[in-house]
Amino acid sequence: MKRITTLLTGAATLTVVALGAQAETKVAHVPGGPHPFFADWEPASIAAKEDFNLGAADYKFPQKWELNLQNDLLESLVTQGYNAFAIHPGDPVGSVPTLNELVGTGAPVIAVSACVNDPSDVSFCLASDAGASAYTGTKHLIEAMGPGTRKIAHFTGWLVEPNTQLRIDGVAKAAAEAGVEIVQVIADIDAPEPAEEKIGAYLAAHGSEIDGVITTAWVPAVVASNAMRRIGDKRIKMVAIDHDEVVMNAIRDGFVVGSMLQNPYGQAYVAAFAADKLLNGCEVSADAPFTSHPLTERFIDSGAPYVDASNVDTRADVDRAMTEELIRKVEADFLSCN
Repeated sequence: MKRITTLLTGAATLTVVALGAQAETKVAHVPGGPHPFFADWEPASIAAKEDFNLGAADYKFPQKWELNLQNDLLESLVTQGYNAFAIHPGDPVGSVPTLNELVGTGAPVIAVSACVNDPSDVSFCLASDAGASAYTGTKHLIEAMGPGTRKIAHFTGWLVEPNTQLRIDGVAKAAAEAGVEIVQVIADIDAPEPAEEKIGAYLAAHGSEIDGVITTAWVPAVVASNAMRRIGDKRIKMVAIDHDEVVMNAIRDGFVVGSMLQNPYGQAYVAAFAADKLLNGCEVSADAPFTSHPLTERFIDSGAPYVDASNVDTRADVDRAMTEELIRKVEADFLSCN
């Protein structure tokens, strides 16, 4: 028997899961591990519980970014009675068997902020298009650098994380189209110690040889923003990702050109809304207008707006508008609730 089904056999929670449309929704928001990007998932869970009258909506994460730890946590949450899941998969392929097992218990599962490879049984993936965002961010960087010989460095996240290769490909595509040379890609640095060490060493040795920096993971964006401020001359142009206040202040002060947003709060909030609907009688629409994605055919693009000096002080309004539009779109276009 499947591992999660075996754990549930004889447990009281099996009855809860089997109730289907009668169930009190208990949503677990579970990323692949601890990371600052997911800090907004906890307040989103709290708001979703209140706004959608859920039995529970809780943010849980494994103590390390290791797939077996995420799988163990998910199994534990099922036995605790959670019956709907919003999950950032720890691995685009390795996560699939466990997510399929969750669906097999009757729990709707939504991949959030990163997708898994088809085929899988998840309802859909709700995320920013990581490759397109990296492509667009690189286009903004190229515009900021202006004409002439242009060389850039790319600092990015864990290679096991589902979005990282998509971002590497997106940056490479934009650079190739513009005839820009990527002189260095440094990955596996989405944590403070490796980011500080490798970005600092690279800029100290080669900063004079590059014209731009693109960062496509949270911690490298913060570390590189601080590095641009220390360098101080603003010759190297930089485009970042996400909304850490270090990055936002660097944009305000002109050390960073801009940043590609993802709205993790809105993603988690809308995922809880959709999971509740799916548990209680709704289905994914047969004609849902999913957009193309390299990993899955069931992709809902949650948006990736660009913030720069012109709108950095109204970033919260941008996120709020994204969330409101996303929940309207999911309810109207992707769910059938007859």
